[in-house]
Amino acid sequence: MTPGKAYLSTEEIRPLAERSDLMGVWLVAHCWGTIALAVALFGLWPNPLTFVLAVIVIGSRQLGLAILMHEAAHNALFRNRRLNDLVGEWLCGRPILAELAAYRHYHLTHHRFTQTDKDPDLVLSSKFPTSHASMRRKFARDLTGRTGIKQLTGQILMSFRLAGDDEAIKAAASDFAQSFKAPQLWKSLPVFLGIALLISLVGDWWWGLAFWVLPYLTWFQFVLRVRNIAEHGATEQSEDPFRNVRTTLAGPIARLLVAPYWVNYHLEHHMIMHVPCYNLPRMHALLLDKGLGGRMKTAPSYGAALREAGWRSV
Repeated sequence: MTPGKAYLSTEEIRPLAERSDLMGVWLVAHCWGTIALAVALFGLWPNPLTFVLAVIVIGSRQLGLAILMHEAAHNALFRNRRLNDLVGEWLCGRPILAELAAYRHYHLTHHRFTQTDKDPDLVLSSKFPTSHASMRRKFARDLTGRTGIKQLTGQILMSFRLAGDDEAIKAAASDFAQSFKAPQLWKSLPVFLGIALLISLVGDWWWGLAFWVLPYLTWFQFVLRVRNIAEHGATEQSEDPFRNVRTTLAGPIARLLVAPYWVNYHLEHHMIMHVPCYNLPRMHALLLDKGLGGRMKTAPSYGAALREAGWRSV
């Protein structure tokens, strides 16, 4: 589960794997602060442009919360395990209807069996490359809310079916975790709705729907799909750690709207999964310095990664 040990020495790995509580606090505060600033922007200058921008930025930061929960799943958000799990659960996972424990179990299985028949994520990546028309339909469903509504409806119905059945909940946890969903919705729903209510109390009655529920049902679903495609879509179905995952280079706009908190360095993350996200660029540079760049599957942009997966002009 740590293929990077074959290419990096213990002395090189140790500083990369060093966690910082201060950085953990900063990342969580930055994510929530960006959400607050997006809402404030619309409050100060209410118009269609600031409305759309707020929805997009908040949706990207909902993905940011998912990424920070992912950090917590690897015990990389804070040095202290209790603090790591507490913040990862209640400030990152529950607000987006996710559950840390279920996600951790599923995700570590993904790392152990990446792009093999036992990988729980293979069902997502094996669909690519696909046709331009297929990707266009997927993105349209995401951006119009159909994907989000379908998944939320399924999550609600499944929570009713699984109520009180611990064995069934455990068996279903992996399927839910693929898309950052809690198998028991009722534990997370009060947090999700509480945030929407708080936003409405700060502004107008409809703000919670517009600036928490709407981003969740639309932009969050879209960037979650883009992230999944870029990471493993149209990569090798093999155990080669340089070819079964992709790192995608991202500029400031992509980092703001699509790839928060260094999530684009996915190949490096798979090399050594407990390295905190903010140290992944250093690992990327170190691998390049070792002359491994030619072996690494990388894309110069998210547009290029999507084109590899099928988003080509017609």
